[in-house]
This record gives sequence, structure tokens and C-alpha cells, in this order.
Amino acid sequence: MDAKKAIVLVVVAFVLFYLITQPVQSANVVHDILGWLRDAADAIVTFIKQLFA
Repeated sequence: MDAKKAIVLVVVAFVLFYLITQPVQSANVVHDILGWLRDAADAIVTFIKQLFA
């Protein structure tokens, strides 16, 4: 097993462990990430609109 596969396996195992042991905190993290992505998308859309306005 090469190092890249081992690292991916460890990361996946850690994420699953975190999701199972801390479901509320995991949901909050996902909610925060999605909010950040939504804000970033809104900023890009605003930029494009202003660019072509």
C-alpha cells in the first residue's frame, strides 16, 4: 500500500469516527462550510454582475 492510499484511508477513518462520535458538532461544521461556500458563490455572482453591468 503506497503512502497516498494510507493517508486517504486514515483521513476517511478519522472523518467517520468524528461523524459517529460527535454528530451535532459534525452537522455544525458541515453547516458552516456550506454557508461559507454559499457566501463565496454570492460574492462571485456579484462580481460578475458588476463586471458586465
